[in-house]
Amino acid sequence: MSKGKSILLGILVGTTASAVATLLTTPSSGKDVRVRIKDQSFEWKNTIDELIQDGLKLKDQIAKTSKEGATLINELTQEMKTSIEEWKIAIEPNQENIHDYLEQIETSIKDLEAKLTEQGNQK
Repeated sequence: MSKGKSILLGILVGTTASAVATLLTTPSSGKDVRVRIKDQSFEWKNTIDELIQDGLKLKDQIAKTSKEGATLINELTQEMKTSIEEWKIAIEPNQENIHDYLEQIETSIKDLEAKLTEQGNQK
């Protein structure tokens, strides 16, 4: 049984129990008790109707918020993809420069090794 149905059933049982207890313990006349019980039942019915309406409003708000959240996540994902692509484009020239610089260092090291080997062979 869902929580909403359990709550409504609990309210109904509580109302019935309180009405029976009131009938058995009241010093008022039967007619007065019936009028009070009738008034109280209308109050409880109104309260239950308000709870149902509030529950439906809450359900609608949760659905709306969920939909907005999903839209926001999709927009954020697209923005992140765009930012990453822009970042890749921005760093691409630097990557080529670093690669060229590393090749120059490697060539310089090979030249130094060759000179050192050449000097070692001359001695």
